[in-house]
Amino acid sequence: MKNLKYNIGIILSLTLLFCSCQDEDFTLGEITAPSNIQVEVDIVGADTNNPNGDGSGTVNFKASADNAISYQFVYNSIVSLAPNGEMSYDFAVLGLNTYAVTVIAFGTAGASSTKTIEVEVLSLYEPPADLITMLNANGTRSWKIKSEAANHFGLGSIGGPPFEYYGANPGDKTGVGMYDDRYIFRSDGTFTHITNNTNDDPTTDTSGTVFGREVLIEELGGPGGNPNGADIENYPYSDYTAQYTLTAPGGVETISLSGLAFIGYYVGGDHKYQIFSRSANEMVLKITDGNNQFDWWFTLIPE
Repeated sequence: MKNLKYNIGIILSLTLLFCSCQDEDFTLGEITAPSNIQVEVDIVGADTNNPNGDGSGTVNFKASADNAISYQFVYNSIVSLAPNGEMSYDFAVLGLNTYAVTVIAFGTAGASSTKTIEVEVLSLYEPPADLITMLNANGTRSWKIKSEAANHFGLGSIGGPPFEYYGANPGDKTGVGMYDDRYIFRSDGTFTHITNNTNDDPTTDTSGTVFGREVLIEELGGPGGNPNGADIENYPYSDYTAQYTLTAPGGVETISLSGLAFIGYYVGGDHKYQIFSRSANEMVLKITDGNNQFDWWFTLIPE
């Protein structure tokens, strides 16, 4: 009799366990690829008399699609994240040229759809030879934050003087994920950000961390990081390659980085770095953050 009760108990336990497991089954729901991709194209300066723009080469794109939750843009084989569907390119090949840009719209469970459009854009700016030589040495040149000097990183009011509110003292930001970064400019227009150069010896390791502004740095889509006031330190982020172009809106030499590429400290915005000053072996850059709150300043030197 005891054995019978014992066996019945086991059967009931197994039944309850099976039912419990069944209750925990999850369904992913219907996987739907985005459809009806629409791309708005704004060629800066375009009008009736100048349908291909004002010669700056700048084009703003805005993508939308049914059932899309995020987007990427692809130009010249470089993939750029654009979570909200907005992207800006500075097409710098001199003259009137046609460019193909592909939009990838992502839906649930990674389902995606693509659309390629072509734009005909006029570019009239030709960077001076000494700027090109300074930036990429007519081949490849690697830059870093000048951490050993005062005012290598800082901020101020928009349109105000350099380092107006804060200028870092030598070594002020040691260990936050900025000083071990390298910014490589190549003559083919590619920009590579090494997020930790010290772990690349003796073999390449693409993992690293970066430094940035709270909330804005979340645009990078990575995990974690260490909050310290309004800064996020050592935010995990791997090496990546993007594109850069040289323009001079309003006569101000500017380095425009594609996608979410950045230098020094992530602040979002338009990813366009004005060259405030430069010599053969040093440059001071300025960018306005995505909150339209501050100008951020960086002093770089070649490695």
